[in-house]
Amino acid sequence: MKPSLVVLAAGMGNRYGGVKQIEAVGRYNETLLDYATFDAKKCGYGGVVYIIRRDIEKAFRERVFDRIAKNFNAVYVFQSRENLLTDAQAEASKNRTKPWGTIHALLCAKDAVKEPFTVINADDYYGRAAFETMCDYLSGIQNNCSEHAMVSYVLKNTLSKTGAVSRGVCSVKNGCLVSMEEHTKIAYEDNKIVSSKEDGKIILTGDEPVSMNFFGFSPAVFKEFGVFFEEFIKNNVKNESAEALLPAGVNRIVSQGRGKLKVFTSKEMWFGMTYPDDRAAVHAEIAKKIETGYYPEKLWEYE
Repeated sequence: MKPSLVVLAAGMGNRYGGVKQIEAVGRYNETLLDYATFDAKKCGYGGVVYIIRRDIEKAFRERVFDRIAKNFNAVYVFQSRENLLTDAQAEASKNRTKPWGTIHALLCAKDAVKEPFTVINADDYYGRAAFETMCDYLSGIQNNCSEHAMVSYVLKNTLSKTGAVSRGVCSVKNGCLVSMEEHTKIAYEDNKIVSSKEDGKIILTGDEPVSMNFFGFSPAVFKEFGVFFEEFIKNNVKNESAEALLPAGVNRIVSQGRGKLKVFTSKEMWFGMTYPDDRAAVHAEIAKKIETGYYPEKLWEYE
């Protein structure tokens, strides 16, 4: 059974100031979505499911989806604020302007995913080795497996030169996740790596393993995340900014003994589209990979 790729592409792009998931960075207007999908296809994945917002559907089809669908098994689903809510919950949250985070996004794709799958962000570059590693693992598990996986990255390899980033800092023992703590503002300060939190600042070494939302799950995880999301909504239905995030959902599975998370490690240097100034750097990095033959100049057949 070939695993599927699931791409979180419904983000609002507040820090970027636009729809970064469909920004062109390749020579033929390819996006980071194109390169991730190309890597997944090359490594043996059977198809891809994109999770998008309904308001970007037309642009998404024109700039990304239609060309990929000609070359690979691809579908998309929608994430909106009202998805998965009761009528009463939808009414109580009517002042909220955005969906409910990455757990919510993944649950919106539940009916489209029937096999083990990898989850990634649309605006991050992960490197082909991560897809290879995860595809090998997922190809060997069953749909009811409770041993999931992630590819972690080295913190100092994942920082942006243009601003703070969010990373899940991981505690790992015997190759498995013990816990993951979300740090939403990690940046360089006076040549030190600092996480700014509400209760103060923490200096990090840079060698910490961190989550970049590169997870591998069996479909059994949907039940776990469904319970997590129900509890989250009960407590946050009137909150206009709270989000149900994958690190919190994964932590629940691990801390409650409801499954394990095997941790693989990548030494890949990250780049991604967090801020407007990142686009030029991403374009340059992709150009280097084309020049070395890592990627073809033109990824897909376009006609």
